[in-house]
Amino acid sequence: MRIYIASIFLFISSFLSAQDSLSVISLSEYLGYVKTFHPVVKQANLIIDESEAKRMKARGAFDPKLEVDYGRKKFKNTEYYNKLNASFKIPTWYGVELKGNFEENSGYYLNPEATLPEDGLYSVGVSVSVAQGMLINKRMAMLKQAKMFINQAKADRQLLVNTILYNATITYFNWLKTYNEKRVYEDFLVNADMRFNGIKRSYETGDKPAIDTLEARIALNNRKLNLEKSNIKFIKSSLELSNYLWLNENTPIEIKEGITPDLNTFETIDTVLNTSIFDIENTDLNNHPKLKSLDYKFQSLNIEKRLKLNNLLPKIDLQYNFLSQTPEVSRSFSTSTYKSGLNISFPLFLRKERADLKLAKLKLQDTKFEIQSTKVILKNKINAIKQELASFVLQNDYTTIIVDDYKKMLTAEERKFFLGESSLFLVNSRESKLIDAKLKAISLENDFFKTKANLFNVLAISIL
Repeated sequence: MRIYIASIFLFISSFLSAQDSLSVISLSEYLGYVKTFHPVVKQANLIIDESEAKRMKARGAFDPKLEVDYGRKKFKNTEYYNKLNASFKIPTWYGVELKGNFEENSGYYLNPEATLPEDGLYSVGVSVSVAQGMLINKRMAMLKQAKMFINQAKADRQLLVNTILYNATITYFNWLKTYNEKRVYEDFLVNADMRFNGIKRSYETGDKPAIDTLEARIALNNRKLNLEKSNIKFIKSSLELSNYLWLNENTPIEIKEGITPDLNTFETIDTVLNTSIFDIENTDLNNHPKLKSLDYKFQSLNIEKRLKLNNLLPKIDLQYNFLSQTPEVSRSFSTSTYKSGLNISFPLFLRKERADLKLAKLKLQDTKFEIQSTKVILKNKINAIKQELASFVLQNDYTTIIVDDYKKMLTAEERKFFLGESSLFLVNSRESKLIDAKLKAISLENDFFKTKANLFNVLAISIL
């Protein structure tokens, strides 16, 4: 769901305005600000930046390299040796390395095999790993894993953002709950005040006994006490809500007096959280960010297993270099002048390599079990939420009927009281029952909202 620029500026002005006019913050506007400016959300974006930096680092293993090795020794006016070896190497994908080299040696005590032409010797060649490291090597594995880490980081980022949005949503619902409770006590405080003033006047004219004024005043003070308690809860929940509200440059925002939650949240919650577009029964869990993250982790571990398996092969490196004194003449490089080499190494027991392969297989198996268990957990959570939401529909119907019936009983009891056929005690008792019923309805609505938020959290839905 997109947040349009006009609504954003309207939201900012509602915070910065010094006027006491009533302003409403909808759940959509609130979550839009959380997702855009909250520091934890920005911190989640760093995961992707870190993964991209690691991929760049892995690519660096394939960067061309320039190497220069220079050594000189002079003692008692005698130049023992003067050696220069400069090379340019280009690593490639499948264990092949291209190499260009220049050597220039001189000196009185120079090793005969190091004797070169006066102008130096040039060589162009290739180094190939024909067994271990040919189809997969550490450089290839690191780059492949780095690409997997980026995809995994994107899935992990969605999970982190979803978690902060879930916590922010729960806080908003708690704010809405305390506001509704405050409104209930405000409404009944007006009733208690009117009733006290009416009974007081009746007492002054001799129509009511003094005990009725005392009981009316007790009821009035109880309503004032409850309102004060609910007001403190609302202030605390407003401050908790402010923890999630930020602007550019990490500037925190504080909810000002007069700003209230949206009372029509029940009608808009599915649209805001995108829970209405999901068929819970047919949800494809394979697209869940948690399972995607685990799948990329599994693929990365599979690359590691292939590398460990390749390490069981012997290490055989072949080198072949064409030699020339005149590199500017292309025909000067021929097979008649060359330098070649063969390097073979192979551990006899392969204990380290076999242990590494076994550990890699265990990691793969562990991740496979985690994927299976995560699928089952997600499926069971979704089914539980589905049943809970269905139950809330019935509970809401019952609660609505109960509240309506208590309203009718209170209205009838007040009519009887003013006709002299009832007592103030019964009126207060009926009113207390109605207050309790309304508070239970508010609590039930809050539980319904939290369940919707749990569905949003379990499915890790992307919003806005």
